[in-house]
Amino acid sequence: MDTTRQQTAIDRIAEGWVDALAELDPTVATYIGRESDRLPDYSPEGAEAIAAKQRGVLAELVASRPEDEVDAVTRADLSAGIRLALAQHDAAEPLRDVNVIESPPQIVRDVFDLMPTDSDADWERIAHRLRAVPETLRGYCASLAEGADRGLAPAIRQVKEVAAQSRRTAGSPEAPGFFGRLAASAEGVAPALALDIAAAAAAASTAYQELAVFLETEVAPRAASDDAFGRDRYALASEAFLGASVDLDETYEWGLDELARMRDEQERIAAEILGVAVDGASSREGLVAEAVAKLDRDPSRKLHGTEALRRWMQETSDRAVAELAETQFDIPEQIRALECRIAPTQEGGIYYTGPSDDFTRPGRMWWSVPEGVTEFDTWRELTTVYHEGVPGHHLQIGQAVVNRGTLNEWRRQLAGTSGHAEGWALYAERLMEQLGYLDDPADRLGMLDGQRMRAARVVLDIGVHLGKPRPDGTGVWDGDYAFGFLRENVNMNDPFVRFEVLRYLGWAGQAPAYKVGQRIWEDLRDESAARAAAEGREFDIRGFHRDALALGGVRLDTLQAVLRGELA
Repeated sequence: MDTTRQQTAIDRIAEGWVDALAELDPTVATYIGRESDRLPDYSPEGAEAIAAKQRGVLAELVASRPEDEVDAVTRADLSAGIRLALAQHDAAEPLRDVNVIESPPQIVRDVFDLMPTDSDADWERIAHRLRAVPETLRGYCASLAEGADRGLAPAIRQVKEVAAQSRRTAGSPEAPGFFGRLAASAEGVAPALALDIAAAAAAASTAYQELAVFLETEVAPRAASDDAFGRDRYALASEAFLGASVDLDETYEWGLDELARMRDEQERIAAEILGVAVDGASSREGLVAEAVAKLDRDPSRKLHGTEALRRWMQETSDRAVAELAETQFDIPEQIRALECRIAPTQEGGIYYTGPSDDFTRPGRMWWSVPEGVTEFDTWRELTTVYHEGVPGHHLQIGQAVVNRGTLNEWRRQLAGTSGHAEGWALYAERLMEQLGYLDDPADRLGMLDGQRMRAARVVLDIGVHLGKPRPDGTGVWDGDYAFGFLRENVNMNDPFVRFEVLRYLGWAGQAPAYKVGQRIWEDLRDESAARAAAEGREFDIRGFHRDALALGGVRLDTLQAVLRGELA
């Protein structure tokens, strides 16, 4: 790692953008480990303020000249990202930003998970931010109202679900919601501060109740009945999550082929688990379901309770870090610590948050366990630990933070896309299989179950949002058909299926980024191997990984340009 590189003009532009974004969107400040007690302005004026700053930064980048390869990557990547963000702003996306997983109602609530609670000063910041919740949600409602007035209301399905989420967040006197529970957890603080926190939490809860009413009474009557984004909106969303433009029609057809391939591979592993021969399509009928049922009856593969799940996650992660650091990857000491936690929410989903820039907050793997779920199957979840931890997100994102001497703060902390990050994580799952960590057929079946789901999501997401013909020939894709389609392609319970499909319908373009990103990562690796063979040298896959991850998070089109030697 080059620790002597001097800061350049382009570094200063990029880091100035980080400072500006942290000021304009204080949740970003918290995410990257900076102290903040404010919340974003989600009003139309707030969105325009961000866009105005983006235009200024883009003009600076256009006028700049790279001093080295690091600059060239920063300039290309940040410029492309800002241009896309401005295109989304011009398409009025902030005026209809309602979805069940990553829109302002979730962002405002989730930021409190990342705030320290070790001292009275920490709790004073929390109290100040709690007091900001009502105003920031009023600004959000103003944006939605303007969008509805312009005929840009979000889909009714998302509106109803987020209203219900908001009511759960708010809670009631009989069943305190998130903010009430947060206030109750402030044990040992000064009495006056405890009262202040409780009052601020009550105001935040009331604001979420009011948001629910607003969504139900002001937005829902004007909401769109169709879940589909349409081709133009979807193209922007897809590029935002991939960091690359792809042929959506070709990708849909590839998704169908990939789904069929995953199904065949899963059936072969299921036959191995059951100890049966497969000699034709008819003999494969029900094999996967039968193998899953057998594994689900195996008590040695079960965990009971969220604490058992957390311990197993931590032990599995610690073992992978220790072993891979010895044999496969250079894992710096700063990122050998990965905390596994059960999230305070019950919305479903597993996610990773990176370390703060100074490593005082380590990387963390979070599991948001849906209400009522108390049993977990290790064979289903093993590959998830590798996906979120090492060699997945933690190695990838933590490595970027380690590279302080080469990468500016924007490159370390904020650059990158779902396609880059999630594509790498799926690539990492397959890599762990190749390294022998999934030799147990049950664990391989679990990995394939996830890979099949990701392939199904490519088909489902593009199918719904572009109105493609259904694979079964019964008509055109819509949201209702999507639930049954996913249920046929995952071995998960109905609450999981419901949550996942709702996520895809409202967060268009994100779900396919996993599998399409994996495709791009694997293509780049294979291209590098082919070049090595053509040049008569042995392909160094460890070096390929090192060089690719050294870039930090980037758009996938930037990654392609760098690894192909095309970036001027």
